[in-house]
Amino acid sequence: MRTIDELAQALAKGRTTSRSLIEESLAKIADPAGEGARTFIKVHPEAARAMADAADLLRRANRLPGPYAGIPIALKDLFDIAGETTPAGSMILADAPPAAANAPVVARMLAAGFIPMGRVNMTEFAFSGLGINPHYGTPASPWDRESKRIPGGSSSGTAVAVADGMAAAGLGTDTGGSCRIPAAFCGVVGYKPTARRVPIAGVLPLAPSLDSVGPLAPSVACCAAIDAMLAGEMPPAAAPIGLTGLRLAMPDTMVLDGMDATVAAAFDRALSTLTAAGARIETVRFAELAELPAVNAAGGLAAAEGYAWHRQLLAAKGAGYDPRIRIRISRGERISAADYLDVVTARARLITSFDRATAPYDCVLMPTVPIVAPRIAELDDERAYNSVNMLVLRNTALGNFLDRCAISVPCHRTGDAPVGLMLMGETMGDTRLFSIAAAVEAVLLG
Repeated sequence: MRTIDELAQALAKGRTTSRSLIEESLAKIADPAGEGARTFIKVHPEAARAMADAADLLRRANRLPGPYAGIPIALKDLFDIAGETTPAGSMILADAPPAAANAPVVARMLAAGFIPMGRVNMTEFAFSGLGINPHYGTPASPWDRESKRIPGGSSSGTAVAVADGMAAAGLGTDTGGSCRIPAAFCGVVGYKPTARRVPIAGVLPLAPSLDSVGPLAPSVACCAAIDAMLAGEMPPAAAPIGLTGLRLAMPDTMVLDGMDATVAAAFDRALSTLTAAGARIETVRFAELAELPAVNAAGGLAAAEGYAWHRQLLAAKGAGYDPRIRIRISRGERISAADYLDVVTARARLITSFDRATAPYDCVLMPTVPIVAPRIAELDDERAYNSVNMLVLRNTALGNFLDRCAISVPCHRTGDAPVGLMLMGETMGDTRLFSIAAAVEAVLLG
């Protein structure tokens, strides 16, 4: 994987062209030995070539819109693209009216000159952390590909496209971990911003109270630059800060339960490396985290808000849903208005309490996902699917419910199963979190 800054420098110095980058991406997507057929739901080859040729002309004329113009990206299948339907990984929206305009986040990427290679696969309607899609096939994680392991979801196609070099970076959404989980399983960086910073208009919703739009990319700096564009901000320098003296809180409540041996070993090595670099890691018992399972026991905000959006579609075309997704969404039918308001009230209380509890610390850290990616075939069983899905979402969903920014950074050794280290920052503390994450990334890479 090459970072977007490495590609921008290669383009600026004439070592490559936008057209060459696009042709490389298209070749990887079309490679019958690769995962392109399951990663991309729709490819835009001619549009991408035309945009690349235009970028090369503008580069020669010194009239580029920005340094990243001409770099290929992937767009999750729930973003509106003008003139296209927005299926969201489903079949039942194939006859929906095409989008009248680009989603604001898509428009901002286009304004920066990025070139969309197409729409990439996802869990149907983004309602699972596993990445399994029975309609379009499930792209396999890049690790142990012969065994066909899950890519993580719901932004499965974005993670695989980046990991396999089919795109330099991509956009995903994150309602309970859907950028960070696939990043962890595929060995890339995934970012969930403080939700209010990035517009979600033109993005097919799951739960608007929790939905956020974030990047998946090869590095922290890539994610920081793209996040700034999505938020309409100036891209930061993203220089890492020193780790010496930073106070990092490691919860001992719930987030370490059920770790497999591979994740535990990688996590312990990461903690030792950070400690040796001068960080102060403190084990903390956060009472707020212990309350969350009971608060969300009936399905929480995702089930209630998801059902509100889907209820008419379920009545008309319910048979066309992936049955496992239909069941999860339908849980929201049993949530009363009073139950929903109880969750909203509890969320506000817990956010305030957790803000106070984490105030002394620079960030909170934990494993992104407590297990390595299981085999796709192992999740055919309904009980296995549900239990693994709950487990992989457990840690990441904390950031969404508590309205935080969070990032997953690879912490495994080269050749080992991908493992993510998650850093959670304060609400609206995105810039600070990127600086800490860049420092952590640099130390872990050695």
